[in-house]
Amino acid sequence: MFRTRPPLFALACVGIWALQLVLITVSFHWIGAVGPSMQRWWELAAVAASLALGGLLLVQLPRALQWRPRLNVRVSAEVMEERRRIAGDLHDSVGSQLISALAMLDLANPRDRAIHTVLEQGMLDLRLLVDSMDGAEAPIELRLAQLRYRMEPVLAQRGIRILWDVQAPQCKLFVHPDGAAHLVAIVQEALSNALQHANATEIAVSAKNMESDGCWCLEISDNGTGIPPVHKPEGVASAGYGIAGMSRRARLAGGELFVQERHAGGTSIRAVVPCIQSQ
Repeated sequence: MFRTRPPLFALACVGIWALQLVLITVSFHWIGAVGPSMQRWWELAAVAASLALGGLLLVQLPRALQWRPRLNVRVSAEVMEERRRIAGDLHDSVGSQLISALAMLDLANPRDRAIHTVLEQGMLDLRLLVDSMDGAEAPIELRLAQLRYRMEPVLAQRGIRILWDVQAPQCKLFVHPDGAAHLVAIVQEALSNALQHANATEIAVSAKNMESDGCWCLEISDNGTGIPPVHKPEGVASAGYGIAGMSRRARLAGGELFVQERHAGGTSIRAVVPCIQSQ
């Protein structure tokens, strides 16, 4: 009963401790005022209270020894339900407004075509945001697959082919509880950068386990025009194109971000994040 009810266990311990204190206090004050037999009974009662308190602590000891700090934050069902509600509201209200705005544009007009491109990007960002809120507890490989599902048609429309080779991490946890969310955001930002700035025709997304180092390596590379290489994480801040944000997310996930120029042209963005085994 006490093993599964910590408040009741705490109240019982405090109650027995208070009783023990009273018995000891009365026993000291009555020394010499009562007979030896009565004094002995008070002392036995105090010993019994001490044994009872020790017994309660022994009952809880195995559970206390097995306790470990939680490595990941378990989101309550109420919070998850609220996230789904907000995601649904965003999709139904803001999404419908964007679709209506897109339908009103005349693509034969150059100005409307530019507005159409901006609204399409906003619609894509909204869908990605809804997906991230709705699937916050999903494994990272599934969240990346959902990102690919959203991004691939947009990339194909721009004539960009995407190559996908994502290996699920051997561990289920990263150093930071929100590590998976940060890594998905890195991939999203890298794909968005390649889409807007790289003039690439091919983008490769790969992820693999580095068993010797106990890390998971996530890489996004393209064959576009490239950006100045940044070989060390401390040099990322001045690189632009959202690289500083991606570097910050990599650090929040417990890892590092490396930006390099490919030998065949283009850019490679690599995030290396250590894994930890769940307990």
